[in-house]
Amino acid sequence: MRTLTRGPVAAAVLAITLAGCSFTPSIVQRAMDDDPDQLLAQAAQQQGTEAAQTRLRAADILARSGRRPQALEALNSLDDSQLSGDSRRQWALLLSELGDSEGDPQAVVRAASVLDEMQLPNDEANLLRLRQGLALGQLGEPLESARLLMQVQSATGREDINDAIWDQLSALNGRQLEALEEPDNAIVTGWLELTRLVNQSGGDIQRLFARLDDWRVANPDHPANRRLPTQITQLRELRGKSVQSIAVLLPESGPLSGVADAIEKGIRSHQANVVNGGGNGAQLSFFDASNGNLDELYQQAQSSGAQVVIGPLDKSDVTRLESRAEVPLPTLALNYGQSASNQTKNLYEYGLSAEDEARQAARRGWQDGHRSASMLVPDNDWGQRAGEAFWNTWSELGGDIATAVRYNPGASATDSTRRAISNPRPDMLFLLALPDFARQVPPTLEYYSASDLPVYATSHLYEGTPQSRLDRDLDGVQFPDIPWNIPDAAVGGAEALPFYDTYQELKAENKPAIFRLMAMGVDAYELARRMPQIQALPGSRMQGATGTLSAAGDGRIYRELPWAQFSSGVPAPVFSDGLGDAAP
Repeated sequence: MRTLTRGPVAAAVLAITLAGCSFTPSIVQRAMDDDPDQLLAQAAQQQGTEAAQTRLRAADILARSGRRPQALEALNSLDDSQLSGDSRRQWALLLSELGDSEGDPQAVVRAASVLDEMQLPNDEANLLRLRQGLALGQLGEPLESARLLMQVQSATGREDINDAIWDQLSALNGRQLEALEEPDNAIVTGWLELTRLVNQSGGDIQRLFARLDDWRVANPDHPANRRLPTQITQLRELRGKSVQSIAVLLPESGPLSGVADAIEKGIRSHQANVVNGGGNGAQLSFFDASNGNLDELYQQAQSSGAQVVIGPLDKSDVTRLESRAEVPLPTLALNYGQSASNQTKNLYEYGLSAEDEARQAARRGWQDGHRSASMLVPDNDWGQRAGEAFWNTWSELGGDIATAVRYNPGASATDSTRRAISNPRPDMLFLLALPDFARQVPPTLEYYSASDLPVYATSHLYEGTPQSRLDRDLDGVQFPDIPWNIPDAAVGGAEALPFYDTYQELKAENKPAIFRLMAMGVDAYELARRMPQIQALPGSRMQGATGTLSAAGDGRIYRELPWAQFSSGVPAPVFSDGLGDAAP
């Protein structure tokens, strides 16, 4: 999950960048004793170009005197269309610098718009493009971020941005990597080959470095050969630490036994496919977690020689583990506890939560330029949890909630939809609903002359198999889902999916709801195999069956899901350009 603060990699890159490329003073040089506050007051009484020039001069003085937040505010409020020539160039460079240093990546993206409008000297254009690439990475747009950063490297040969490039490339799926291909650009081609090599190595570090040696021989002059990304070099320390034995704690009886059976089938099927494919498969030992005696289960796991534990599944058991200072073995719980955060040493939490999808819907809507959202969620515990997740994330981003409607899932969608879009009218709608209810919402929007209102939903409105006749009413609705459920939209076809052999085996015989849980089992096995990497390299990513998975410092595994948009009743790809517009 991406935040709007700059990470350590981007911070290091920018520090290097600014050391060599300082900002040129304002075109209108004034003594430092000029009063910027008086200039801003003067600009408030002016119009057009005169007002813009005065604000630019005030912002320059504010920045040079250390009042950087106020300088950024002045530049953000400036009508840059009133500037031209050297003034517009200086506005863009100063705004991009301040936007980066003050944690406002949207300001950097706005400043970089001049790249399409005016010819800048090469060093300034590359500096602005670098800042734009870093900003888009912070905004959760790794595809365009990687494209821009590799463009800078192709133009300059810089090696100090390798970590920033790798950070973005490692977040991309197969389809996105294909979109970056430039056959005549050796730098881009080398990066894409390296990314695919690492993605395909699984948790087998020995195999990775054997293949990496071949890549280095084939790419002797590549910047990543001369300076490997830090995350890859750190993997060398994990040689010989592969996971050979995993204990799985799942209930064999009780209300969660059906869920457990599906997860277990995913784990077993994928482990068999890894072994049959010549990979280093870990041995599995299964223990019945129905009685909830966690200490006894850990003793059994240790006696079996397990290095990692998968489970428990029950939320209350996970909550109990969260109350401990440490667990005996590195543990991948298959649910999230009820604590505000997970501080237990060696405990990681992973699941398919509606709350995750609601947060991603909020971020997606914000990135697409929306600022006022209404919510339409069911009046039950599920709706409350997901609704709060959307509300909190949307508010943290700076968005307004126009209306929040909690509906009766058994009633018609007509009245609740009408209330969600009335007084005031939002510029997007967040929808949490199962298919039968969700299919009523777009026709109701059309009836109330709101058919152009963007709708962002969760995966729950899609049953998991294309049904063009039933889902035609959902045309235009955007939703995230696991790659295994929307392969055409996610990666351009099933053959490009992670763990394709296991996908084929499980997809052929199972219902969509069960299939999602099996995919979760597949990723749980892969995450367990990578536990040494997760512990040593927080933030490392895995392209999984259930999304792009990463471990944060809070001990929770986060999923970033691909997005789809219904078109003629079938999920189709939907992309965002990072500048405010989504397009199918």
